[in-house]
Amino acid sequence: MSLGTRLTAGTLIVLMAVGSVVLWLGIPFGWIYLASQLVESSQPTLGPYVMVLIGIPVTMVILGKGLSTLNRTYGQVTGTTPHVHIHAPWLRSMRGASDEGQPRTILDVVMVLSVGVALLCLGVWFFFFAEGGGI
Repeated sequence: MSLGTRLTAGTLIVLMAVGSVVLWLGIPFGWIYLASQLVESSQPTLGPYVMVLIGIPVTMVILGKGLSTLNRTYGQVTGTTPHVHIHAPWLRSMRGASDEGQPRTILDVVMVLSVGVALLCLGVWFFFFAEGGGI
């Protein structure tokens, strides 16, 4: 693999990692912060709640599609694009056949690690920075 290919692959991995953390932490925080800035009283109307409940999933789907595109691009750059043959469940044997499933991609690894980072950040915030949190 050439230096340019390695650099491109590394950049794609970093973009996927940052995008994954933004997916789990940045989007919810951003929408909740935006809603809190639009409300002037401690008794908000239904509007900010609906904005958050619709905005978070829609933004997550859009970013998820972007992460999927980055993953496909990484596979094309490195030549590791998996070719998966999926058997319909009703065509599989019921006798001890192991489920091969899909091969693991770099996005799978990045997403699992980002969920771990998000949970760690949540724990740190809850135990050390939240009012009334901790022990």
